[in-house]
Amino acid sequence: MLVRIVKLTFKPENISSFEQIFEETKQRIRNYEGCLFLELYQQQGNPQVFFTYSHWKDANTLDNYRKSDFFKSVWSKTKVLFDAKPEAWSLTKKATLN
Repeated sequence: MLVRIVKLTFKPENISSFEQIFEETKQRIRNYEGCLFLELYQQQGNPQVFFTYSHWKDANTLDNYRKSDFFKSVWSKTKVLFDAKPEAWSLTKKATLN
């Protein structure tokens, strides 16, 4: 399993636009082949900063998603809203404690 964390920083006036895009696409992202889990976080004290947190079956399924027309469409609408370059990390989960 691959864990993907993406940090997205938006211009203040674009926060609601991003939230609308996410609301409209979240189910399709989550149901994309290979996506096992999806969450969205907003930084406390800095509402411009969001993180997506997702689990993917493996790197190939994430790559397939990133190459899809659906992703390209969503990304083209999202990237014009940024206030800073996005950052992304692909991770391997090492432990879970509940």
